[in-house]
Amino acid sequence: MGSTLVQSSTDYSHLPKTEFRTNLETKPKSKDFPDGIKTTGQQPPLYEEIRPYADFPKAITGPTAWTKDQFSGSPEKETLWKRPFTEQELEELSIAADLYLASGRSLTEMSKEHFPLPKLGTHLEEVRDDLINARGFTLFKGFPVRTWGLQKSATAYMGMGAHFGHVTSQNGRGHILGHVKDLGENPADFHKVRLYRTTARQTFHADPADIVGLLCLNTALEGGENDVVSGHRVWNIMQAERPDIAELLTRPIWYFDRKGEVSIGQEEYIRCAIYYIERDNGRVYSKFDPNYVRSLSRFSDKGIIPPLSPEQKEAIEYFDQLCLQESIRNVLEVGDVHFMTNNHLFHSRTSYKDHPSPAPRRHLLRLWVSTPESEGGWKLPYHDSNWNKRGGIQVDDRPAKVLFHAD
Repeated sequence: MGSTLVQSSTDYSHLPKTEFRTNLETKPKSKDFPDGIKTTGQQPPLYEEIRPYADFPKAITGPTAWTKDQFSGSPEKETLWKRPFTEQELEELSIAADLYLASGRSLTEMSKEHFPLPKLGTHLEEVRDDLINARGFTLFKGFPVRTWGLQKSATAYMGMGAHFGHVTSQNGRGHILGHVKDLGENPADFHKVRLYRTTARQTFHADPADIVGLLCLNTALEGGENDVVSGHRVWNIMQAERPDIAELLTRPIWYFDRKGEVSIGQEEYIRCAIYYIERDNGRVYSKFDPNYVRSLSRFSDKGIIPPLSPEQKEAIEYFDQLCLQESIRNVLEVGDVHFMTNNHLFHSRTSYKDHPSPAPRRHLLRLWVSTPESEGGWKLPYHDSNWNKRGGIQVDDRPAKVLFHAD
């Protein structure tokens, strides 16, 4: 579906180089790293693998380039990606979670091998293939969070996620079980605050992991809807309406903020493109988060990196509005488990208002899952493409942690 693969002749040597320190994946097995593997963390792309705009397809076809009319607008269409757990599946998850907890293993050791699901696992293999190579999102309903409680629910949820890949760290403190909850932080401090810890709207973005999962524990009083859109559908419309913006998004002139989650020897930001061509397969891969692009004025004001150009600012606004126009909106209910790819999909969240105290506040559990290319994952333009826990966020050798409360 793409053009013939050729070596890029575009010269980006005039741009400032971004130096980075490789985070070695293998560690000695220990209490901190029980499986001997750590998350590799955010990395710049391999600039020599960045392809010029001329190599990109004019239009992308196939199941990844879906439209909202295919999956929304009627209950029948929604059943294509929403389905309740069966009693048998919940029983299998319950038994697996109880056995895992009884084993005394840390949740930081969670893996497919340690969480066998003989029947449900077969279905999850099909879901995994869809997440990676096709529609890219699915939603299970009826996870019994009220009955099971937080610890067992988190264990079963992480066990499900491990059937898709390797659970990775989501922040500089090593949390592999994320808590999407308002902690009273100021979203205006976006150079250091991550918006999932606030009630603010999140613009359309893709997380730095192959798959993201969300388990709803509590809902908001109002708002907090989740939107999802095909990045390939967005690409097709950009190519038809604004090829100048499409071209701009293929150039490695975009700086992404690390928001202080930086290892020794790394810079505070990463220079990259938004859209890439996958190695060998020629598929279009995308990665974007406007919030991380807009938050770098502390460096651009000092002339350390270029400020956003008027064209880039326009591209950001156009991109977000186009995503909103083409997206599917869904309200997560208690017990919903939502998995989405980050490689050819973008997602967002509307702002929300919480229940007044002492009622429980909106609370989701989040997973980031990596799928290395040796296990069928996309061949990404990064040096860690074949590492098990590729992507995510890793600061130095801080170990993985699982907390049952937001921190």
